Amino acid sequence: MKFIMRSAPAAKDSEASSAAAIVQRLEEEIALGLLRPRERLVEDDLLNRFGTKRHVIRQALFDLEAMGIVVRPPNRGAVVRDLSSAEIEQIYFVRELLERAAMEVMPLPAAPALIATLTELHERHSKAARDGRLREVFRLNLEFHKQLFDACGNAQLSDAIQQFAFKSHAVRSCTIGEPKLLAKVCDEHARMIKLMRGDERNRDALIKLASEHKRPAKQAYLQTLRRIEPGDDTAG
Repeated sequence: MKFIMRSAPAAKDSEASSAAAIVQRLEEEIALGLLRPRERLVEDDLLNRFGTKRHVIRQALFDLEAMGIVVRPPNRGAVVRDLSSAEIEQIYFVRELLERAAMEVMPLPAAPALIATLTELHERHSKAARDGRLREVFRLNLEFHKQLFDACGNAQLSDAIQQFAFKSHAVRSCTIGEPKLLAKVCDEHARMIKLMRGDERNRDALIKLASEHKRPAKQAYLQTLRRIEPGDDTAG
């Protein structure tokens, strides 16, 4: 009888993939509002749910913490990060600075290959939105903006933009399921592509549109926070 031994590197690769899949699923559930701010992520519950090993669950929680969407207070385990209004203002302030910097240096008109990629992502995103496939909406929206900001040609800058987008995942939960706001997002993606087809004269309009694009989710989250904690915008 021949025994096939799985190599240690292969096992590690499999466990890394498993952790990444768990991160993706929990990230989506936070962005979709299925996991709410301050909700505990109990290791034993996650073990039963995903049918994996404890160190894989801990790696996934560590990765979510590194993304800024989970925190692990002493003696409490992991919880979904609860952003105060001050933290939201700070995160969006930095996002605004980083995104403006990227758009100030990205070539206009954009390369035909980039326009084709953004158009394809926009069409898939719009269809997923019409069909109510919100997990796909979330993923395609992230990929659209990643491709957009990668066009600045500065990998460090585009990585920083992505990291601050991660931090605001919970903010998205207030608007991602709203049909009117989702339709507005799709329309704004189409307008971004149109502006990127043009020359330098479109740059200011593109920067303004990208700034306005983030506003509804931020405002909705802040309004929710004020209803939950009236008179205390700094609770976290």
